[in-house]
Amino acid sequence: MLRGHPDPDPAGPGQESVWDYPRPPRLEPVPERLRVVFDGTTIADTMRGWRVLETSHPPSYYLPPDDILPGALASAGGGSLCEWKGRALYYDVVGPGRRAERAAWAYPGPTAAFAALAGHVAFYAGAMDACFVGDERVTPQPGGFYGGWITRRIVGPFKGEAGTMGW
Repeated sequence: MLRGHPDPDPAGPGQESVWDYPRPPRLEPVPERLRVVFDGTTIADTMRGWRVLETSHPPSYYLPPDDILPGALASAGGGSLCEWKGRALYYDVVGPGRRAERAAWAYPGPTAAFAALAGHVAFYAGAMDACFVGDERVTPQPGGFYGGWITRRIVGPFKGEAGTMGW
C-alpha cells in the first residue's frame, strides 16, 4: 500500500475489498433490491439502483426518484461539490412523525461519467431506521461524513473511521 494507507483486510470468497475499487470512482447498476426504512415506513424500494465504488469507501447507493415515497424528501438547502460527480443537493427525510435533517443527497446535473445518477437519491444509512441491499441490513460507513453502506460482502478498513482523514 501507499505510505499512510492501511493494509487491506483479506477478502474471502464472494467478498470485495474497498481497496480494489478505483479512483476516480466507478458507477455500476445494482442487480439487487434496495430498500430504505424511516420512521417505521418503507420510503424507498427499488430494483433499479446504482452504486458508486471508490477506493477506501464502501459503496454509496443511489435510488431513482420514482421509487421513493412521495413527500419523503424535502429540500434542505445548500449543497456540496464532489470532484467526480459534481454539485450535490441535500434533502431532509420526512416520515409520519419525525424528520432527519440533511439525511439524503442527489446530483441533479452530474458530470458526464455519472450521468445515470441524475436525480437519483442516496441516503445516510445511520439516519434511517434501516437500509437493505437484498435482504441484508447494512451498517453505515463510520464517521458520519460519508454515506457508504457496508454489507458482509465488503471488507475494509474503511475511510471514515478514526484516523483515516489522511488517506
